[in-house]
Amino acid sequence: MSDRKLEFYGGEWMAFLPFVIFLSLILLTTFFWGSISDGALWVPAFLALIVTFFFSRDKAHYADVVISGIASREAITPVVCWLWAGVFSRLLRVSGLAAAIAGYAAGLGVGSTAFLVITFLASCLFATASGTGFGTIAAAMGVLYPAGVELGCHPALLAGIIISGAAFGDNLAPVSDTTICSATSQGVDVPGVVRSRFKYSFVAACITIAITVFLSTKLDTAASAVNANFSYDPRAFWMLAAVILTLVMAMRTGDIIIATTIGIVAAAVVGVASGQFDFLQVDAVNPAQTALIAVHGEGLDRTVDGIFYMGLASMLQVCILALLLFGSIAIMRAGGGDKKLLNALGTVASTACGAEVVISLMVIILSAVMGLNAPAILAVGASFAKPLSEKYGFTGYRAANLLDAQSNTLVYSMPWTPAVIYTISFASGTKAPLAAIQVTPFVVYGYVLMFVMFASIFLGIGRNDGSEILKKRASQGE
Repeated sequence: MSDRKLEFYGGEWMAFLPFVIFLSLILLTTFFWGSISDGALWVPAFLALIVTFFFSRDKAHYADVVISGIASREAITPVVCWLWAGVFSRLLRVSGLAAAIAGYAAGLGVGSTAFLVITFLASCLFATASGTGFGTIAAAMGVLYPAGVELGCHPALLAGIIISGAAFGDNLAPVSDTTICSATSQGVDVPGVVRSRFKYSFVAACITIAITVFLSTKLDTAASAVNANFSYDPRAFWMLAAVILTLVMAMRTGDIIIATTIGIVAAAVVGVASGQFDFLQVDAVNPAQTALIAVHGEGLDRTVDGIFYMGLASMLQVCILALLLFGSIAIMRAGGGDKKLLNALGTVASTACGAEVVISLMVIILSAVMGLNAPAILAVGASFAKPLSEKYGFTGYRAANLLDAQSNTLVYSMPWTPAVIYTISFASGTKAPLAAIQVTPFVVYGYVLMFVMFASIFLGIGRNDGSEILKKRASQGE
């Protein structure tokens, strides 16, 4: 795709039209019509591209932009990761590990509220160690979500808490792409940024736990009636070996494909060796258990499916939706919508407080619309945040903290974002499927972190973040 600007009838603001159409139709299909089907997500995203086409001045260029966006590395990378994670998650689900964990926890007297807090802390720790929000969602939704549902946790709250833990790690992890992008865009070191950022993340996490406990007591449907005598197959606990191996590889490599490839092989070996499922079934009649690969049917109905197939198929919803949305993102960028928005916001800063508000709004809106935080940080960081911080006298560490923290708020909670769509794709095959709009209100950490950061802005807290590092460098003549 060339760098030639995509022109629209109506001006640059029309570059946001795909998102306006998509969001309007999403509200119709999911909220008013009450559907969580594939079509309730795919059709709005598809029609958004179709309708916007007629407002473009150069139809051939529009088509080229859409194809380039869908075929971009930004779009294909998460799709590949989701397919791998879908297979791994399906292996864990078929093994019955979730029911085993729920039964064991219930036997220890762990209720739904305690399980929610444990889930949040576990998600925070894994995401911080691995630096991967999506890897955290895959691991937790595959194991902890179905277990929590069995224990009586409110499904949407549980899913929101898992996403919250992922956002915490994405915000704080030294190896997170948002941490690296925010630090490098402001010319400051990653370790210094992480140290100065911890106070915001910690306060937000503590408030999140308090709110979670309160919401749990009000919403959990079976918190007082958990059956401590869950029926489960103890062989399922062998699958924890595959889970632990996958988590270790994710933390060591930070690569979801590497971690889940090893996890898939380990889970398949453990499952077959322990007799939890078969390796291959050909024309099996009423099989007692599922197989990794199953062949059945006759003639044109001859089918190859099984656990591997089910895992891949479970990710079709999120993959197709993501590809369509990346087409819309490409249109917004090629039409200059992101620059138009940033330039409009950049004119209203006149004080240090105002500059921090503008930086926050820039990265919150752009990341929420795009569904991606690292590109939003790069768009705002060097061109807007750095000049504003230098002009109004707050440190590069503060600017980096604003960029990173605020980019991990609405991007993890809006119903059209990959994080939420990815989460509900894991819930779709469980006892408690979810619609994106159901999860959005319960991504507690994202909203709390945004509140904490705006509170620090208006109270004047943090404008000297990292000043001791800068003073030390100055004294050393760096």
